[in-house]
Amino acid sequence: MEWEEWKPFYMRIVREMGYSVEEDRRAARILRALLLEGDEYILRDELAAVVEKRAYVFGCGPSLERALEEHDFSNGTLIAADGATSALLDAGLLPEVIATDLDGRVSDLKLANDRGAFMAVHAHGDNVDKLTTYVPFFSRVLGTTQTEPLDIVYNFGGFTDGDRAAFLAEGLGAREIILVGFDFGETVGRWSKPGLREHAPIWESKRKKFAFARELLDWLEKNGKARIGYLTPNP
Repeated sequence: MEWEEWKPFYMRIVREMGYSVEEDRRAARILRALLLEGDEYILRDELAAVVEKRAYVFGCGPSLERALEEHDFSNGTLIAADGATSALLDAGLLPEVIATDLDGRVSDLKLANDRGAFMAVHAHGDNVDKLTTYVPFFSRVLGTTQTEPLDIVYNFGGFTDGDRAAFLAEGLGAREIILVGFDFGETVGRWSKPGLREHAPIWESKRKKFAFARELLDWLEKNGKARIGYLTPNP
């Protein structure tokens, strides 16, 4: 997805979610500066070389753990959306790529990174503190943003960690994307943000995010170059 295709989605998301475009832009600039200072960043082509034609993208839905128990994922690139990294590690799997805005269990993100996972770290107005705290400790980092792309901070499209990971896979050359743990239901998986069930406003925000994620994945299925499929656990 190019910026001009993403921009109408983004502006609608900003309006409906109450985000600040300027804060998002500021976050992208901060991420860029952190990457340049640490010199641990990678470029798009370097990460594209890691992604096979088939990619499994793991979300944090309730079906994730059962899917990990029932299926073999050895014939494609494993791309984890943030907190799904913890589930993969628990299942004895190492994702090759992690798409994260640093809301997941950072100790697991760092463990996976130390073991060889590449990081696609996303900047937005609400995670500047996490960027400044944690980015310096990661290696092999690709920077992403939801505003206009910068020279080493990319925008592949997508909003939540899950659908953004799918857009990332497509943008890096995957031609078959299998979505695992993408449920879009009323139940939040335990690998998502802790505490969602206890805080109604946060849950309502999550519901809106699910709606946008589903709409964006539908767009990708119709307009992208990759074939999109959903893996569901056996009955």
